Amino acid sequence: MALGCPSLKENVMKQFDIVAAVLVVVGALNWGLIAVARFDLVAALFGMRFGEVSALSAAVYGLVGAAGLYQGLFWKRVQDRWMRPATAHAR
Repeated sequence: MALGCPSLKENVMKQFDIVAAVLVVVGALNWGLIAVARFDLVAALFGMRFGEVSALSAAVYGLVGAAGLYQGLFWKRVQDRWMRPATAHAR
């Protein structure tokens, strides 16, 4: 591996960070819509009414919760990973 190149593990973790961040935003938007408009976006995407839950929507809610837990517990590691200076790629 070339000196200064990010490791495969670091690249995978950055992708995981992005997925977790997107899920946290989806959850935040969903809760905002529930509070403001009594509209459950996740339920609507699965063709259900407000308050209904299916196995698929429960999986989405679970992933959103897990992503929030990850972001909350490991925020410093995520921040450190993204704050490392970028290195120049081989020309």
